[in-house]
Amino acid sequence: MSFDPSPSYPYPPPDSSPSYDTYPWQPQQPPEPPEPRAQRHTALGHHSDLRVLRSAYRWQRRVATLTALGYFTLFLILSAFAPSFMTSTVTDGLPTGLLLALIQVPVTWLAIALYEQTARRRVDPIADRIRRQAQLDAKREAAR
Repeated sequence: MSFDPSPSYPYPPPDSSPSYDTYPWQPQQPPEPPEPRAQRHTALGHHSDLRVLRSAYRWQRRVATLTALGYFTLFLILSAFAPSFMTSTVTDGLPTGLLLALIQVPVTWLAIALYEQTARRRVDPIADRIRRQAQLDAKREAAR
């Protein structure tokens, strides 16, 4: 005859392990959350310089996008609703529509130039200041 080491009762008694205090389908008690560390400096994501950087970058994108897309939208509206204007000639054999289409390339270059100018004037100085501050904070933390 063989000996079966398994207990006749498949579950251990309730007081033997805290994991068997409740039924398996009942939710477990959540563990105690760890105490948050006290921060000396404000979090970088909530810093006012980052808000200024985000708004400067947002303004930069809007100016460049509205310059290029605004002109293209104007061209499409004129093509759809003013066909007589678009087919009129500016000089001998050059229709207005073709001239406006060719002007789209310099307008796109203008949008790129505006994007770069606003980056140099507004966005890059703020980003450099934030980068320098973050490097100083990292050096201070490493010194501790």
